[in-house]
Amino acid sequence: MALSEFEIGYFVGILVGEGHFGGDGRQPQISLRMHTDHERLFRWLEAHFPNAKLYGPYHHGGRSYFQWMARGACLRDEIVPLLDVWLQPELDGKAHDRYLAMKADYARVLSGGQAG
Repeated sequence: MALSEFEIGYFVGILVGEGHFGGDGRQPQISLRMHTDHERLFRWLEAHFPNAKLYGPYHHGGRSYFQWMARGACLRDEIVPLLDVWLQPELDGKAHDRYLAMKADYARVLSGGQAG
């Protein structure tokens, strides 16, 4: 499902403000964890990025949240190309730097190589 420019901007803004760019030591991932009050947003992510995973809702420590994770082919083929165009350092240097660090740390995997 193609995203409008508004939807792309909204998606990038959510990742900049709430997302985590990192990995587990073997493969890169982008994760988003938010309160269950934001369930509609997570359902939107499920609909637009069906190859990513939605976990939860989780309830512990007095908190309730969902966690969305993009990794593997979804990250490499769908999200990285989008962020390469739309996540600009002029808009948020810190988020852009975190994104570039994830890409550098996992360059081999993101280029189609195997997780090491």
